[in-house]
Amino acid sequence: MPHITIVRGDITVQRVDAIVNAANESCLGGGGVDGAIHRAAGPELLQACRRLPEQRPGVRCPTGKAVVTPGFLLPARYVIHAVGPRYHEPNAAFLLASAYWSALELAEGLGVRTIAFPAISCGAYGYPAAEAAPIAIKVCREREWCLEEIRFVLFNDETYEAFERALAGTG
Repeated sequence: MPHITIVRGDITVQRVDAIVNAANESCLGGGGVDGAIHRAAGPELLQACRRLPEQRPGVRCPTGKAVVTPGFLLPARYVIHAVGPRYHEPNAAFLLASAYWSALELAEGLGVRTIAFPAISCGAYGYPAAEAAPIAIKVCREREWCLEEIRFVLFNDETYEAFERALAGTG
């Protein structure tokens, strides 16, 4: 079972094999953690994302799925772009779990040992951290992932505390 850790901080400076980007379906950058990762990785990340095949017009990665690019200027070797749902979207909890699951499966396929996640969907997509955190932690514990560490890197106190409660089983 991988060790699950929770830290306050900046995901773009994490020294892990892969970081997960809370991406949108276009994978062409955005605000929040997505914009920060694109800025830190450099312009090559956007070029790599543009080369990802479209599943349908404007969609390089459907909601609930994940795709991978190199990390470029980031300390992480890979960026796994996972698309979470908007909070009021139908089947939002299922799609959020699927985004985490897809990212972890992709990481395993790449031979990743350490991975850092943001709180997917908890920014502009409006998912309350108190509801998202137990979903994320449950997926990480659902099976024997072949990783050494799953790290959640959280930007604010409210989100950090929600993930802390979920990890302790009290949230």
